[in-house]
Amino acid sequence: MDMTKYLDVFLEESREHIRSLNSRLLELEKSPGETSGLNEIFRSAHTLKGMSSTMGFDQLADLTHHMENLLAELKEGRMVANSRVVDVLFECIDRLQIMTDNIAQGNNSTGNNTDLIKTLETIRAGHAETAALETVQPEETVEQKELTPTSSSQDMVYNDYDISVLKEALKLGYNIKYMKIGIAPNSMMKAVRAFMVFKVLEEAGEVIKSNPSAQELDEGKYDDHFELVYICQGDVETIMAKINQIAEVKLLQNYSLDPAALTVPEPTTLSAPQAEISPAEEQAAHQSKIPHLKHTVRVDIERLDNLMNLVGELVMYKGRLEQIGSIYKLGELNNTIEQINRITSDLQSVVMKVRMVPIEQVFNRFPRMIRDLAKELGKDVDFYIEGKETELDRTVIDEIGDPLLHLLRNAIDHGLESPQERMRLGKPRQSKLYLRARHEGNNVYIEVEDDGDGINPNKVRARAVKNGLLSTLEAEKLSDEEISMLIFESGFSTANVVTDISGRGVGLDVVKSKIEAMNGEIIVESRPGLGSLFKIKLPLTLAIIQAMMVTVQNETYAIPLTSVDETTMISPHDIKNIQGQEFISLRGSILPLLHLARLVELPENVGEPDDIYVVVVHKGSRQIGLVVDTLIGQQEIVIKNLGKILNGIPGIAGAIIAGDGNVCLILDIATLF
Repeated sequence: MDMTKYLDVFLEESREHIRSLNSRLLELEKSPGETSGLNEIFRSAHTLKGMSSTMGFDQLADLTHHMENLLAELKEGRMVANSRVVDVLFECIDRLQIMTDNIAQGNNSTGNNTDLIKTLETIRAGHAETAALETVQPEETVEQKELTPTSSSQDMVYNDYDISVLKEALKLGYNIKYMKIGIAPNSMMKAVRAFMVFKVLEEAGEVIKSNPSAQELDEGKYDDHFELVYICQGDVETIMAKINQIAEVKLLQNYSLDPAALTVPEPTTLSAPQAEISPAEEQAAHQSKIPHLKHTVRVDIERLDNLMNLVGELVMYKGRLEQIGSIYKLGELNNTIEQINRITSDLQSVVMKVRMVPIEQVFNRFPRMIRDLAKELGKDVDFYIEGKETELDRTVIDEIGDPLLHLLRNAIDHGLESPQERMRLGKPRQSKLYLRARHEGNNVYIEVEDDGDGINPNKVRARAVKNGLLSTLEAEKLSDEEISMLIFESGFSTANVVTDISGRGVGLDVVKSKIEAMNGEIIVESRPGLGSLFKIKLPLTLAIIQAMMVTVQNETYAIPLTSVDETTMISPHDIKNIQGQEFISLRGSILPLLHLARLVELPENVGEPDDIYVVVVHKGSRQIGLVVDTLIGQQEIVIKNLGKILNGIPGIAGAIIAGDGNVCLILDIATLF
């Protein structure tokens, strides 16, 4: 069997098991006496061992095998999960992650694990009186199933040739066995499991017949079990034990066959007559099968991207139809467009939901990092995660991990005090760190909160003046909230000591830039001595957004609505000029004006218009008025990437194809000025 076609499935499942090992081991460290988590750890390690062995990654399988031996000691109560045991198991998980990453990159030379295996065996030998390897109990790897009287070899159909082969085998002294093999209902590698069973059987005998066929088993085309007839010489019990050691596999039924008792069915009869079944019994039987059906499929993200692009094209042409209908005032066309609009919106909504994944995929990376970092810095941190079921578009999920990682590391390194300092201040010895997520409208809000020292506004003011960011007078005029936002300025840091963790002055500004590049926002609230709260606001998706369409010198531009506060119309006489900078007074506040034509290097209008259109946008906490020629209005747009050559141009986030077929640029307010 060609195993390369299963590599992607193997890698995905391996990463899932490694994530499970990390999270379960963290739980075990907190509650060493809790056996349910230990059973899950044991199962994940055992399954990973089986998959690795089948795929031919022997070093990975060998390491998980020795992990399994140590876990068996814990499971049987002969050892305690002390800090040394937990630390070495975490080290094993790290090594498994590295080996899996190497395999994903095509490097099947997964390194030497002799040192780690020796450590595992040393710990085990120091606690266990015997070094005998623990074998996996079948009931711990596969869901138990009740056998019915009809689950027998009579379900298989034999021909004359099958029966003659079996009779000849019996004459030669072979054991003839009927076996029913069960596979875990949630197994994603059914073909691999069947291959593993056949591999064990063919080491000592031969499979004469199977149901489904060998080809169907090779393709994974069966439900949760398959049947086979097997002949062998020697110890059948050893073979059965090996089958039961395969991950996600259970030998459901096994008995000797008498070929003389087998019959060839009539040509028109494929099964034995069945007793009458009442409608109620039939319905109950049907309903009992429903929970075993699969309702999910794994889809390559590229296919979802292509689907989203097609929906984007549909949205674009819908806009063109609307424009044609409005120009020519075609009533019937407008009615059809309304129907297309409804269907397009429904399709767009469905595709968006398909692309949504739980933010848990990102959040689950952090507990292990928090544990290791707190231990390294000598801090006692209780980490809480809330709202991990909150869903985001896959593209946003892929981008948000690094900013959150830095915020959490920064909180532990700078925000949270040592246990001794907290006790001196009258605080609980253990610090609290929260990571939350929630939906609100078309946005997702993520919060990172700690109960540490908080941000000292006076310290920030002094550092801002020292670094030349503000004059002393400007610093005094700003509120504490405005001062706190200065920590996001490039190169700004209040850390007295530069560490490998953070405090190098190159972090929070990058966090802010990355979040704004996703059309998001970040603010910080802090109370000195009580802690800090970082709030991130993100759109649900980056693919289709609402935008304000404007024109400058007959060129159309799109401004993401998340950056727009309002639009207004002013008279040229309302504009004041102070030292070369134009301002207007808007509801008692001074609003700086910038001409979009100048920012995008287009010639400005000659003469003075009667009315001037202004789009009020925000960049962080700062508001700016963009002067444009006309306002077209709000539209739904599909963002198109500009490609490698034009990517990264300041002030430009992407492009769209407008309803009239022309290409329009999408403005990136964060980098425009």
